[in-house]
Amino acid sequence: MSAVVSAGSQPVAIGRAGLSAPPIAYGAAALGNLYQALGEEDWPTIVPAAWAGGVRYFDVAPHYGLGLAERRLGEGLRDLPRDEVIVSTKVGRLLVPQDAGGRTDMENLFDVPADHRRVRDYSRDGVLRSIEQSLERLGLDRIDIALVHDPDDHERDALEGAFPALSELRDQGVIRSFGAGMNQSRMLSLFVRETDADVMMIAGRWTLLDQSAAVDLLPAAEERDVTVLAAAVFNSGILATDAPGQDSTFDYGPAGRSVVERAQAIARVAHRYGRTLPELAAQYPLTHSSVGAVVMGGASAEQVARNSGLVARHVGNEVWGELRERGLISHEVAPARQAVGREGHPVR
Repeated sequence: MSAVVSAGSQPVAIGRAGLSAPPIAYGAAALGNLYQALGEEDWPTIVPAAWAGGVRYFDVAPHYGLGLAERRLGEGLRDLPRDEVIVSTKVGRLLVPQDAGGRTDMENLFDVPADHRRVRDYSRDGVLRSIEQSLERLGLDRIDIALVHDPDDHERDALEGAFPALSELRDQGVIRSFGAGMNQSRMLSLFVRETDADVMMIAGRWTLLDQSAAVDLLPAAEERDVTVLAAAVFNSGILATDAPGQDSTFDYGPAGRSVVERAQAIARVAHRYGRTLPELAAQYPLTHSSVGAVVMGGASAEQVARNSGLVARHVGNEVWGELRERGLISHEVAPARQAVGREGHPVR
């Protein structure tokens, strides 16, 4: 396995359109006040901290804070060199204004006024409207990657409406690449086979504790030269700490005893090699050749700086080998994705 690189080192290819970035991306849901509101003195420090840590790829969505995350991300990127940044956003949820009536959006986990409602729309017109609105909120003239967001119950609409629309936008130069972002791998592998998408984001299904994407998505992506972006690599919390306990969360709920014990066993192996559980959690997805980046969040400059540094110290084959021998990971690691130069060409 090739050495895992740090956030600020040589970029790797993202998709087939010549995009490249270091393998740590910032997922901007926290900028939309995920779980709690960020202070006006706090959120402006997040994007600069990510940039200082070597992050050059930023992922967002209209869903995050009813557009607030896109607006804040756009403000954070305003003074950075646009050609050195990759920005992805998502389509499938249109934001329609409504009277908040004093309500917040906490039922969807975002601490913002409920002054818009989400309308699922995976049609061509819905995609075009969504991209136009995102460009306005972000203050950008282009979006690098557009992802169809959570079309779990809208498979046919995505295939017949959203993906052809995104292909059209790519041909027009409005976007560079497109794909989908979901927390299930079965449908993503279908999209890999049935569309000309070149990027797929999988949340929580290619991690130390859930390797189910290795069954379908990763082989399909490798065959079709599609880049996989691994999100939710901490499985919503349990892998984000070096000492997981019975109060840990796993996939947005309480972690069961067997899951906690498995995480603790992985942590013990990490400690024997002088590594931490979060380091392993961040680097394990990158061991597969189809994975171009891991996408991690952060609600403060400190969290973002910590996350961007989790790939700085290489985790060697001996660690993965012991985890595999102990049955703690079930798949062989493959050579890491090849580093590329500034224009997206492989480094020889």
